[in-house]
Amino acid sequence: MKFSHSVQFNAVPEWASNYIAYSNLKKLIYSLEKRVVQTLNEGGDTEHTALISDQVDTDAIFAKALDAELEKISNFYNEKESSLFSEVDELAKDAQEFQEGRSPDIDLDGSGILDENRVRRRYSDWRNTGNDDDDNDDSDDDERGDRAGLIRPKSRRRSSVHSGGSDGSRPRRFSIAYGGDGEDDEVNVLYDLRVTLKKRAISLFVALRELKSFSQLNRTGFRKALKKYDKILDRRLLDRYMGEKVAPANCFTKSTLAGLDAKIAEVERIYAAIVTDGDLMAAQKDLRLHLREHVVWERNTVWREMIGIERKANAAHMSLEGVLGDVAKKVQLAGDDPVVPRTKILRTPFGRFEVPIWLFSTGFFTLGIILAVFIALINIPIFETPEQQNCFAMLVFVSLLWATEVIPLFVTSLLIPFLVVILGVVRQDSAPHLRLPPKEATKYIFSAMWTPVIMLLLGGFTLAAALSKYGIAKRMAVFVLAKAGTRPRTVLITNMFVAMFASMWISNVAAPVLCFSIIQPLLRNLPSESDFSAALLLGIALASNIGGMASPIASPQNIIALENMHPAPSWGVWFFIAIPVCIISILMTWVLLLLTFRISSKDTTIVPIRPMKDPFSRTEWFITLTTIATIALWCASHQLEQVFGDMGVIAILPIVLFFGTGILTKEDFNNFLWTIIILAAGGLSLGKAVNSSGLLHTIATSIQHQVTGYSVYSILVIFCSLILVIATFISHTVAALIILPIVAQVGAGVQHANLLVMGSALLCSAAMGLPTSGFPNMTAIMMEDMMGRRYLRVAHFLTRGVPASVLTFGVIVTVGYGLMRIVGF
Repeated sequence: MKFSHSVQFNAVPEWASNYIAYSNLKKLIYSLEKRVVQTLNEGGDTEHTALISDQVDTDAIFAKALDAELEKISNFYNEKESSLFSEVDELAKDAQEFQEGRSPDIDLDGSGILDENRVRRRYSDWRNTGNDDDDNDDSDDDERGDRAGLIRPKSRRRSSVHSGGSDGSRPRRFSIAYGGDGEDDEVNVLYDLRVTLKKRAISLFVALRELKSFSQLNRTGFRKALKKYDKILDRRLLDRYMGEKVAPANCFTKSTLAGLDAKIAEVERIYAAIVTDGDLMAAQKDLRLHLREHVVWERNTVWREMIGIERKANAAHMSLEGVLGDVAKKVQLAGDDPVVPRTKILRTPFGRFEVPIWLFSTGFFTLGIILAVFIALINIPIFETPEQQNCFAMLVFVSLLWATEVIPLFVTSLLIPFLVVILGVVRQDSAPHLRLPPKEATKYIFSAMWTPVIMLLLGGFTLAAALSKYGIAKRMAVFVLAKAGTRPRTVLITNMFVAMFASMWISNVAAPVLCFSIIQPLLRNLPSESDFSAALLLGIALASNIGGMASPIASPQNIIALENMHPAPSWGVWFFIAIPVCIISILMTWVLLLLTFRISSKDTTIVPIRPMKDPFSRTEWFITLTTIATIALWCASHQLEQVFGDMGVIAILPIVLFFGTGILTKEDFNNFLWTIIILAAGGLSLGKAVNSSGLLHTIATSIQHQVTGYSVYSILVIFCSLILVIATFISHTVAALIILPIVAQVGAGVQHANLLVMGSALLCSAAMGLPTSGFPNMTAIMMEDMMGRRYLRVAHFLTRGVPASVLTFGVIVTVGYGLMRIVGF
């Protein structure tokens, strides 16, 4: 949550205009940044020029705005403090008189006597001043309950002598409500007085606590505004202004807050004396029930930010709503007529029928065709055994659903176990390979959905969440980018390598989100139509796609590749092959962007990115060391197989350490991209079913016959070309799920399964010719400027993404092939 939202949610509504105008201060900071950039642009070369100019005294301008805010806040606080403190003093005086005026004839929580004239005078005053508080919010049942608990007649006689009378006679009774004499009327008066005092105490307690929160929230606002100012404009105003202006202000001094705490404690004691029979702890507990819940600011993980981006982009993709109507949900306001489903009149020889409009949508038509193909493939005999026949129909059906995204990808994945069991696809692993009954088939297919590979994916998500939530990944990226200077070409290549490195550790799903947030200061100060803005965003997206090859956890397709490689390669072997391929591919893509975009140092003024100066906390050190230890264990997983068994078991360590210690919360766990996890699990179950049915062996044998006489290199080029085309039009992950099991089976027949699988997996990440070709491209196409205009268009991906894909293809089938042969694949 942003701090501006924290102010909005925690502010007292009636005091809203008196809080620090944090959003306005942010706008002023960005405005000053633009003025400085314009000044630097007029002054010429900015490579070694500080971000401050003598012509723009930003400190004075920003300090003046802060002074105005400080004066506004101080005046309001002083006025409110004086008013509330006076009310506390008056409450204390009234409470004391109430205690002194009680009669021993009536026990209100064990209290004493009540003087008749004082009661009449004070009751009249309190009825007038407390009328607003004594509203009808409290139910009659509550009042009867309070009264029953508060009024307990003593066992003494009603005619006992008043201790204050000199002649020992009992003073006359008075009537308020009924005009007659009687102790019941006095009890009514006492009860009303007590309820009024109770409500006044609660109201004052809440107001004093809100005043304390007002001081705390505004002090935090000043610190955050100054910190942002220092960061963006590279200044040192925070400590000076906080020490000279904010700290001495009356509303922020320790003595003022101590006085406020003293008044709060006094109200608690008054409440305890009146309501809880002197029990201070019970009074404090009761009073706290009336406080509003304070909304605590919490850091976002990169997965929570991804969810937000996914919601924004959802309208651009075909979804279930597209299948069932393609109609956006309209917000219904008070007084609107009920929403009536859209229908269409269908004329037939049998009459006119009113049918839902979604029956005529493109999505429903596509779904109908896919279902027709599925039914036809089940009934047309193609394979010898029914298991293979049904499995082939299911494979085509699922592949078409994934390719068209007519329903969400993860829903299709969840459909796979259902189809496997219903169609009777799986067989016994041992001869004679009889079809498994539904009960055994269910256990078989669900066990295939949760493997060590899924645990490895969860471990990667956990590392990414911790590194992003505590700013470690961003700190590392900013440290590198701060060294890049202000030359556009250098800034572009540096951002691309940072995106690649980030993809290695937090996945290429999350890396673009991190990198795009870092370059926001650059984009703010560049025109929306600037070639450099488009080149920078496109460079980060393409580099993140390429970075998806760099490590086993860099992308979901790598996880799927590991499941299909036997034995699975170590992290060191993966790095040896993938990192050189990534570096060469990024350099070639960088040259392509320089040739196709007009990027000039003279026409482009870049604001330098400033490194973070905050020291590492103990939590951040713990996260960093745990991450390094986990990666080291993954790299040595083959040597440690006798201890851990698999990399998936090692992935449990960061999950337990981060979630067990509270570094990550269950909300962070819920914010994982579970759609990707389910997609991967469904893909693994599909691969298991295709293998168990014998269909995979049949298809692989057929392909082997077609490529008989071809060299391993030729087969690699064929498969890589096929995957490059398929993965460009459908999801990288889906392409891997469909094709890699077949590649692995064909590779086993030519004794080079790992080479073909890894080469194909790398090509899945290299397909980046369309905005929908992978998560980085989808994130980049959604980036907008402050006016809501997109930086990139489809043409940018077609003219740069397609050539970049071809260049990366060339690197993989040359450099990548050579490295894979060196390691023995």
